[in-house]
Amino acid sequence: MNERMQKKTVPIIELKGVSKWYEVQEKSAKVVVLDNVNLQVNEHEFVAILGPSGSGKSTLLRIITGLVKPSSGEVLYRGSPLVGLNRGSALVFQSFALFPWLTVVENVELGLIARGVSPKEARERAVSALDMIGLDGFEEALPRELSGGMKQRVGFARALVMQPELLCMDEPFSGLDVLTAENLRGELLDLWLERKIPTLSMLLVTHSIEEAVYMADRVVVLWQNPGRIADEFKIGLSHPRDRKSPEFKRYVDRIYTVITRQAEVETASKLKPFTLRRFQKLPHVHVGALSGLLELLEEKGGRSDIYALEAELGLEADELVPLTEAAAILGFAQVYEGDILLTETGKAFVSSDILESKEIFRQAVENNVVLIRTIVQSLKTSAKKRMREEFFLELLENHFTEEEAERQLDTAIDWGRYAELFAYDDESGVLYLEEAEAQEQSSVNE
Repeated sequence: MNERMQKKTVPIIELKGVSKWYEVQEKSAKVVVLDNVNLQVNEHEFVAILGPSGSGKSTLLRIITGLVKPSSGEVLYRGSPLVGLNRGSALVFQSFALFPWLTVVENVELGLIARGVSPKEARERAVSALDMIGLDGFEEALPRELSGGMKQRVGFARALVMQPELLCMDEPFSGLDVLTAENLRGELLDLWLERKIPTLSMLLVTHSIEEAVYMADRVVVLWQNPGRIADEFKIGLSHPRDRKSPEFKRYVDRIYTVITRQAEVETASKLKPFTLRRFQKLPHVHVGALSGLLELLEEKGGRSDIYALEAELGLEADELVPLTEAAAILGFAQVYEGDILLTETGKAFVSSDILESKEIFRQAVENNVVLIRTIVQSLKTSAKKRMREEFFLELLENHFTEEEAERQLDTAIDWGRYAELFAYDDESGVLYLEEAEAQEQSSVNE
């Protein structure tokens, strides 16, 4: 057991009932990003926050560091309400965010100078941090002279030079190649575990389940739309961790199961399509990609371990999870204890000819996808059987950001057109029923 986990934990940061939303003033509505989040990070603890894109992971991190204010709830630092920036924390961004006109050492010492540290002390601390992170000799280099991995090392040095109690990281390894990311991950863990840095606790936002299990003592899983805590796992493995061990794989499987369960839970809620309700958040996948996944599952006997499937396809969790979510929403597959299983409907979809599979897909979206059902019923109700896309965008913007509303409608249009439930004119932005269009054309010809 990790020595850090055996010690009595003292909360460094605590979130009580934290929510974050953005007002859509012209619609007198709000888009909820985070909903009633309760989270505690203790001393000598490495916590990973994991969830699909759009689950509010980065927003949560910015609330903890004081860069963003919560809309409701309370943020406590060492038991006291957090006001302004959290000076006990430092943040490493996904992008390198270096000032290109400053040298490496100037980028690192900038935060210290802003806090009133003397230039002499700031330079000494910056040089020491760069040496610790493996950049000795590059102090006077400009960012353009560095590789991506070296730039991210500067980002870590810039955060660590502030000697934070809590180091927050927003997907810091996602922009690096596999070998560079693995090397930097290991070095950071060694620095922390061997207490070569003053940081007491680490908080990592990631989309990689394997990365979370490899690094963290505790993994907090978020669901999306809005972001809220679905579950959390204490990782009872000592460092260094073996990714190939059965214990490691079991943790990954359990977390996969929680992340992919959301689609089934939301699909099971039999809400009427015309009530002003929180729409499902559709995963942005094309029907062709979904069909490919289902065909692969059939070749494997109708069942596969998701973790193994991710490795076989060379995909990250953020790429594979949307496909499994889409399969679950449509009733083509189920996720159980880290495995994905074809349902009878999924098997029929894969084994049928193109016309039969389209009919199966049509029934699946009509039965399970609220937005598509809403579109179809709206078009049937319309006198001309056609409506502009703005109508549906306005509905969606009551529940999503403007950008996400557009993406949701794009996905619904893609699925609805494939199912031949309605057609769409890209130039005019009009959705319409094809049979109504055919009748209108026939009337004109007569």
